[in-house]
Amino acid sequence: MKTEIALMSEKQLDMHALEKAGRILRQGGLVAFPTETVYGLGGNALDPAASEKIYAAKGRPSDNPLIIHIADMENLRKIVLRVPPKAENLADRYWPGPLTMIFDKAACVPYETTGGLDSVAVRMPSNRIALELIRQAGGYVAAPSANTSGRPSPTLASHVAEDLSERIDMIIDGGMTDIGLESTIVDFTENSPVILRPGYLNQQMLEKVIGAVRIDPGLSSVDSKVRPKAPGMRYRHYAPRGELAIVEGSVEKVVDRINELTRRRLKEGAGVGIICTDETLGSYPVGKVKSIGTRTNEESIALHLYQVLREFDEEEVDYIYSESFHTPRMGQAIMNRLLKAAGHEIIET
Repeated sequence: MKTEIALMSEKQLDMHALEKAGRILRQGGLVAFPTETVYGLGGNALDPAASEKIYAAKGRPSDNPLIIHIADMENLRKIVLRVPPKAENLADRYWPGPLTMIFDKAACVPYETTGGLDSVAVRMPSNRIALELIRQAGGYVAAPSANTSGRPSPTLASHVAEDLSERIDMIIDGGMTDIGLESTIVDFTENSPVILRPGYLNQQMLEKVIGAVRIDPGLSSVDSKVRPKAPGMRYRHYAPRGELAIVEGSVEKVVDRINELTRRRLKEGAGVGIICTDETLGSYPVGKVKSIGTRTNEESIALHLYQVLREFDEEEVDYIYSESFHTPRMGQAIMNRLLKAAGHEIIET
């Protein structure tokens, strides 16, 4: 199929294009659209066939749950059995925004959307394009990231087109996303809330609103027998085509080790990419060196992570060595994505 591209911004919505995109979704088609986190691949969340189309377009395992995106709080109660008070409090504070919450699903939500689970993941994005599209589509849009499964998530419409052009009906180009990492996921089907995926909202921010929040031990598990309750818990994600490894240690030792590894690979005739920050950009004399941002502004690191991984794909490097990023607020989320992209390959110095 020919994929239509619709260009707009949050400040200037193209209502004609959004109405058309809404019709496509209501009729069972697929539309990629921007959110504040990454671009999503949308389908009618209450249509089993549409969810199956999402899995097929992405090449995504069908037991990997999809997130339902809503635009109005009253629509939440129609698709879940119960909204706990703590979830209400988080919604009051962080919706619309980069927060996904998991609830026991209502009967109207098909198992094709939830990956066969009796729970459903829901979020309300803050991007104005996304919110209007959801309303035009009837209120419920299932949307994982708009990329081929396993590849770095898209932060630009061009990333979506690279992966999914001619597989989906429309791409809404709303420019670069604001955050660049997927939403924080909190599970409310257990006795106490549990973080299943870290994101822009960290544990401390959540605990200021609702008290104690646990972090699921599955975040560091690579057990293939564990059934994923949230997107990305089991499968390798965000991966570039080159072999990625994260180098841990003091700044001086990390720089020395990356330079040593780079020279060795270059002698073998391989292409090598290096992920660093503005602070260390001048410390790498060889290899294809890319700054991901500055450690004084960790949001810049999060925003550019997937873009840099995709740039290395375009340059066809064979190996990528990355500094680690244990920054104060978003470090857990950034390292979660890097570790999954690297298949948990860590080099200690």
